[in-house]
Amino acid sequence: MLDTFFNIEIMKAAWPILLAGLGNTLLLSATVVPLGLLGGLILALLARLRSPWVRWPLMAWVDFFRAFPPLVLLIFLYAGLPFIGLELGGFGCVAIAFFLNTGAYYGEILRAGIDSVPSGQSEAARSTGLSATQTMAWVILPQAVRNVLPDLMSNTLEVVKLTALGSVVAMPELLFQARQAQSLTYNPTPIVVAALIYFALLWPLVRLLSRLENRALRTG
Repeated sequence: MLDTFFNIEIMKAAWPILLAGLGNTLLLSATVVPLGLLGGLILALLARLRSPWVRWPLMAWVDFFRAFPPLVLLIFLYAGLPFIGLELGGFGCVAIAFFLNTGAYYGEILRAGIDSVPSGQSEAARSTGLSATQTMAWVILPQAVRNVLPDLMSNTLEVVKLTALGSVVAMPELLFQARQAQSLTYNPTPIVVAALIYFALLWPLVRLLSRLENRALRTG
């Protein structure tokens, strides 16, 4: 068992490859999470418009990308767009796919957060002379984010885990590099090490999420 799954010599040999993959995973996460949040914020703000010409297409957009499997979307962008002359590369395809998919989830979370803020907060802010934009940015959004922070953290955790899908389009993130090292060493040790790295990376977020959920239950 130790020689098969925890081979120290193979760990040492594969570590530089895995470290490079970890760097790409962190870079990918640092890109797709803000993109998803930005897309979600845009959708949440658009959802406040009362025009049916905005609301119905917006609902269709959100439902479509929440229902569409991110892996299928990623493969479509990577393998389909070159047929119309667009080659974005692995990183670009992952970033766009996650922007579309996770933006829809973040949008629904932020929309619920905005709706949870009492309307009196907005009226009170406007009465002090704040504009609608200032009221949203300084009064409504901070309270909305606080109200749905556990959900935002949970979704962010899922987004970081989903970055492993980048390996499907040859994006050299952690899982892809681990599989490359496994093919060179004919040993599963690199995959085991990659799994441990993922655990070390995500476990603090899991514990933070648990604390936020417990706090919300106590104050709820």
